[in-house]
Amino acid sequence: MTETSLLGQLKIIEDAARTATGAAADSAALEAVRVEYLGRQDGKLSLVLRRLGSLSPEERPAVGAEANRVKGVIQDALERRAGEMAGAVQTGPAVDLTLPGRRPWVGARHPVTRVVDEICEIFRGLGFTRVRGPEAETEWYNFLALNTPLDHPAADEQDTLYLQEGMLLRSHTSPVQIRTMETHEPPIRVVAPGWVYRRDTYDPTHTPTFLQLEGLAVDEGITFVDFKATLAEFARRFFGPGTEVRFRPSFFPFTEPSAEVDVRRVGTTDWLEIMGAGMVDPAVLANVGYDPERYTGWAFGMGPARLAMLRYQVPDLRMFFESDMRFLSQLGSEGGPGDGAA
Repeated sequence: MTETSLLGQLKIIEDAARTATGAAADSAALEAVRVEYLGRQDGKLSLVLRRLGSLSPEERPAVGAEANRVKGVIQDALERRAGEMAGAVQTGPAVDLTLPGRRPWVGARHPVTRVVDEICEIFRGLGFTRVRGPEAETEWYNFLALNTPLDHPAADEQDTLYLQEGMLLRSHTSPVQIRTMETHEPPIRVVAPGWVYRRDTYDPTHTPTFLQLEGLAVDEGITFVDFKATLAEFARRFFGPGTEVRFRPSFFPFTEPSAEVDVRRVGTTDWLEIMGAGMVDPAVLANVGYDPERYTGWAFGMGPARLAMLRYQVPDLRMFFESDMRFLSQLGSEGGPGDGAA
């Protein structure tokens, strides 16, 4: 074997390897080209290098140098073609059509929000308007105007979150009732949902901040019969026909007489407390400039989250505040466990 013949074979190998590399359609074909020309055992370039021993010592350096050059050319061609293939994959369709379809994430209203909206819609059908008020209040609106003296336990700092300069975070939505009566003349029929704040322990039935919903009706000639009939009708619309309603005597500074309202649903034996309520105390009417001899009214307050716990069969109030996707995915639609009449 002469130097000239080996150099000729190297030229043929270089041209053939370039052609085969450019024609490779995928990574498997490209790997086959690499093995064919650069494989250690039977690669065409390796076979040529094994023949270097048949050359004279003077001829070997030139052929060896040319063989290394051809090897580098082939390796560069292989790497360049692999890069072209990778670029073709990256610039292809953004969606892998071989994968199964994925449904997009769809948000939904919070279950407590749905209950608030349902309650407000029921009372809208009974002639009530939805109103709102500020969450930072004064002692006048949060306590004094509601016939609650500042030495009352509810006004103690252990229950109420005070700010500065006589301001506090409202501990109930009752201040909205006072603000509504200050700016409107009777007849008044309103519901006031909103966030309230108390220094409560974070446990399965209490949270330091929660939604509360209150209602107020004031007009001439309103009696306890109107009060009982309206709340009984609400209970039947929310919990279903046949729901029984019970009024138990209680005490609240801003209502007189006062009552706790319980319900017993069809097919159950237990009574469930759903709200506190009562006839508006005449002192509260006088505090807003109403004539208590002319006007009477009734009011109620409830925690919608408690009703949501019943509606959606949630055992722990804290679950409404935690971002547990296992829980949220169950209530992520307008339905959810136990939806319908609770």
